[in-house]
Amino acid sequence: MSLFHTLNISGSALTANRLRMDVISSNIANANTTRAVFENGEWLPYRRKLVELQPNDSRAFQHFLQQAISGSDGTTGGVIATSIREDRTPFKLVYDPYHPDADEEGYVRLPNVDLVKEMTDLMSASRSYEANVTTLNAAKNMYMKALEIGK
Repeated sequence: MSLFHTLNISGSALTANRLRMDVISSNIANANTTRAVFENGEWLPYRRKLVELQPNDSRAFQHFLQQAISGSDGTTGGVIATSIREDRTPFKLVYDPYHPDADEEGYVRLPNVDLVKEMTDLMSASRSYEANVTTLNAAKNMYMKALEIGK
């Protein structure tokens, strides 16, 4: 295992969680945006966006087990964001006949953003970010102590 293996894994997780927090912040900021996309001659509300993450190395567990048993060093790790996709859940309909975006029946389509879900996801991403900063600092401190041994 490389000396910087732990730093690389934590660094990739920090990047992924920062992206998650950015996307969640965008969702919260657009929670009331009724005119986000002009499609087929009409304005559509903002659609909630989600970050899809996957392991940096998607080989099977068996492969890593065999490498660990044999003592070889071909492991990679971490996480990468593969895409940012739109949540396809239906928009919320709210009766407000005086809203400028109300249809003929008086209903307004609002974004499919649920603030409770977004805040929960934001807390999760924030805690994951903090945990990886702690891991990064612990690894850094261990490397510093190892260097002090040589003095």
